[in-house]
Amino acid sequence: MAGFLLHQLIGTWFIIGSNFPMWLKGDKLSPTFTYTLTERKGVLYDEVSYLKKGRAKVIRGYDRQDAADESAFTWRGKGLLFIAKSKWEVQLMDEKAGWAVIWFSKTLFTPEGVDIICRDRDPGPQLIEEIKNKMLQDELLKNYVQRIVILK
Repeated sequence: MAGFLLHQLIGTWFIIGSNFPMWLKGDKLSPTFTYTLTERKGVLYDEVSYLKKGRAKVIRGYDRQDAADESAFTWRGKGLLFIAKSKWEVQLMDEKAGWAVIWFSKTLFTPEGVDIICRDRDPGPQLIEEIKNKMLQDELLKNYVQRIVILK
């Protein structure tokens, strides 16, 4: 069972909802996460991509899976961003429907928050409502439902 979640995360995910200020300012559009398995056990290569003024931008880093909790990860930036790190967890996931909800901790540079990610760029309002309803049933995530902004 170890590493099962790693394999579920591999590939590109569209950030369809968030309360993360970077995505809500309006100058960074079409954000995605792309996860690739590395040769190091329990480590994903992570690319956060978005458009800014029509140009593609990428933030690169590595996600190390917590040995005690396979849903928890520590992200560390690559290159100059090596000094930056954050903790995040997959709180909810429906692999069949192609969505997940990620909670991330507060850092020196960012507030605590939640991203709704989906394999489909436009999952439709019915799936978004289903995800929000599942979030309301989760002790941690229910506090974020009203603050989630659906990205266009």
